Amino acid sequence: MTTSTAVLASPPSPDFLSRERIVAKPGFNRWLVPPAALAIHLCIGMAYGFSVFWLPLSKAIGITSSVACPADMGFFAQAFAADCDWKISLLGWMYTLFFVFLGSSAAIWGGWLEKAGPRKAGVVSALCWCGGLVISAFGVYIHQIWLLWLGSGIIGGIGLGLGYISPVSTLIKWFPDRRGMATGMAIMGFGGGAMIGAPLADKLMKFYATPTSVGVAETFLTLAAIYFVFMMAGAMGYRVPADS
Repeated sequence: MTTSTAVLASPPSPDFLSRERIVAKPGFNRWLVPPAALAIHLCIGMAYGFSVFWLPLSKAIGITSSVACPADMGFFAQAFAADCDWKISLLGWMYTLFFVFLGSSAAIWGGWLEKAGPRKAGVVSALCWCGGLVISAFGVYIHQIWLLWLGSGIIGGIGLGLGYISPVSTLIKWFPDRRGMATGMAIMGFGGGAMIGAPLADKLMKFYATPTSVGVAETFLTLAAIYFVFMMAGAMGYRVPADS
């Protein structure tokens, strides 16, 4: 009876993604954290390189040349049109959504991140960013631009926010003596994501292109798979200082 009571009274063990599970042990090398942060930032930094998709997507129906929508078609009609190509100005709304939701999600869930820890935030970021790419791939497949706005722009934008602040917050905790360097490493990864992702996306689109497809949907799916692996690896590699 006493044993049962003790078992029932004992606190539950922290879940695998909780902050308590990633507190570093004595002697942990803090230089193992920057690669984990870079793994996430290099993936979400592809947001800066999304313009590589604009020209192919503007010919998704016509393949070799754009099929223009009727001149009198309104904004909302174009958002749901499936038989004419998207203007680059419509595709450019992705940038607006990316950075509006990056900033708003960072502001809204910044406090939650500090309590939940960077591993959980990194996993949620990976699910949002890569899941958004999958939704976008479906949007390209059925030719509905609003699915790209929803998938990569809104859901992916939330992933950008969580994926951006979790490495910055973690690196600053590990390098209080080099805060500028820690912030610089994070920004370098975020800004450098397009430098790697855009050429990769270009090669993938050329690889997947067929007489009936510009290869963007397949590229989105491939990038989602690649980024998910690296972002999850980064999230699993996070540790927080014991005294933070």
